[in-house]
Amino acid sequence: MDQILTLAAENLLSPIILFFALGFAAAYAKSDLTVPEAVAKAMSLYLLFAIGFKGGASVASHGVDTTLILSLVAGVVLSFLLPLLAFALLRVMSGLDVTNAAAVAAHYGSISIVTFVAGTSVLDSAGLAGEGFMVAVAAAMEAPAILAALWLIARYGDTSNNEGMDGELLREILLNGSIVLLIGSFLIGAITGADGLARIESFIVAPFQGVLCLFLLDMGLVAGRGLRSAAGVLRPGLLAFGIVMPLVGSVFGLAAGMLIGLSAGGVALFMILSASASYIAVPAAMRVALPEANPSIYLTLSLGITFPFNLTLGIPIYLAIARTVTGG
Repeated sequence: MDQILTLAAENLLSPIILFFALGFAAAYAKSDLTVPEAVAKAMSLYLLFAIGFKGGASVASHGVDTTLILSLVAGVVLSFLLPLLAFALLRVMSGLDVTNAAAVAAHYGSISIVTFVAGTSVLDSAGLAGEGFMVAVAAAMEAPAILAALWLIARYGDTSNNEGMDGELLREILLNGSIVLLIGSFLIGAITGADGLARIESFIVAPFQGVLCLFLLDMGLVAGRGLRSAAGVLRPGLLAFGIVMPLVGSVFGLAAGMLIGLSAGGVALFMILSASASYIAVPAAMRVALPEANPSIYLTLSLGITFPFNLTLGIPIYLAIARTVTGG
């Protein structure tokens, strides 16, 4: 417990968390502080490129082995199964209808790449390094959760008014810009290896923390505005779910990482991925597949509740547990 409290205190006083808090407070206070959309998009592209390329370069030095393959398989399985658990919890805790429960559940099987990036930053500060291929696991965990949500609707819901799994939706899932850039930069990093990383290190290593701080300032603004506007929609059961579900997901990530035999950093990253909730790829897919679902519910839960929880308290908890169980 002391270790968790110490890590949480250090994390709360880190620049990335304080910039997120600044944006959140500014939005909630109705400040006119804004980050231009083009700038926010450019920062998002930079972070995806940097984390993907560094992960690929790490894999080039590590090599493809059984651990990598098992991690990818575990990530895909968890991404499909976690929404089923989230759906059941939502129906019990909040009484949401099938459509909205399925839409929310999809977000909690997919991942937040920004939470993953923040987690790697915290690990670096703690002197730990996770396996470089975990960025590939992150990419693999995007789409299965969407498929799980569509299965839930087909199994329990009224399918007369939703789009289902057509070619256009499948294309949107597989060619989502964030996935394409993450996988593409990962592959380029894996191909070019350490030599390629050395050539652009000054661009993707030194500026990374500063860009992440500005990006989280924007995320704080978005989260604060969303929470303020959706205050009447979020009932106590939904709010509790936004904190309980990441903790439950992290347990499954812990089990997967331990069974595969990952390092302390790798286990922590698997926990972070399993605990995070998407707010980019999945909302885009839900607008097409389940247009009748309420975005105020699923966006505010994933970005306004779970994202801040993971940034401030969740990541230190997952890191402390991973260190304890692995002895790292």
